[in-house]
Amino acid sequence: MSRKFFNNKLVKIILLIILLLGPLILLFLPSDYFDQGQSVCLSIFFFDLECYGCGMTRALMHLIHFEFFEAYEYNKLVVLVFPLLLLWWLKIVFSLFGKKILKWF
Repeated sequence: MSRKFFNNKLVKIILLIILLLGPLILLFLPSDYFDQGQSVCLSIFFFDLECYGCGMTRALMHLIHFEFFEAYEYNKLVVLVFPLLLLWWLKIVFSLFGKKILKWF
């Protein structure tokens, strides 16, 4: 059933719009948009310990605004996560067009 759902042309267009608007919205938001506020990490909430993902959203926001030093300070793993997210995003976008890229990923 899910394969039939994703083969629908209208669904593909809606997914493509969402996939293209998401990064644009993040790009137009200020880089410090997520810097304030309470953390929603379950590791901090339950155990008061930071996990490896803590600060990743803030780091990615600073990285897409070319603030490399701030991004690295929020989470050092951003140098690995950002390229992988970019490849995954490209793979999904191209698959909506019927193109196969990165067969190993």
